[in-house]
Amino acid sequence: MTQSDILAFIKQHNLALVATVDNDGTPQAAVVEFGELDDLDDLTIIIDTLKTSRKYKNLQANKHVAIVIGWDNDVTIQINAVAEELNGAKLEAAKLAYFAKNDRAKKWESRPEIAYFAFKPTWLRYSDVSKSPWLIEELNF
Repeated sequence: MTQSDILAFIKQHNLALVATVDNDGTPQAAVVEFGELDDLDDLTIIIDTLKTSRKYKNLQANKHVAIVIGWDNDVTIQINAVAEELNGAKLEAAKLAYFAKNDRAKKWESRPEIAYFAFKPTWLRYSDVSKSPWLIEELNF
C-alpha cells in the first residue's frame, strides 16, 4: 500500500465521518462532504462547516480530529489529524479542491457563517478486511 494507493482510495469517496471533542471531552461525530489536496507528500482533507455547528465550536477548542473514509466493502481509512481553519491564499487553494469534488457546495461559499478547515494527518490506517489475511497498513506523518 503506497501513498498513491491511499490517495486514489480517498478520491473515490465523497463522504467522511469526522469526530471532534468539546471542552468537556464529549465526543461529536458528523458525516461530511470533503475534498482533498492532490499532493502525495502533503495529504490534506478539506471540509466546510457552519460557524454555529458543534463541530466548529469543538474545533475552536481542540484541533485534534478523527476521520473515517470508506466503510463500504470492508475497506476503510482511519485518520488522526490536526485541524486548521483556513483563510487567505490557503483558503482559496483549498476551495478549488473542495469544489472540484463538491460542486453543489459553491452555493454556500459567500455566506459569512461558513468556515473551511484543512485536516493534516498525523497517523493513518488503511484496513481491508475482505482479504485473507487482512491487509492493514499504518502510516505516521
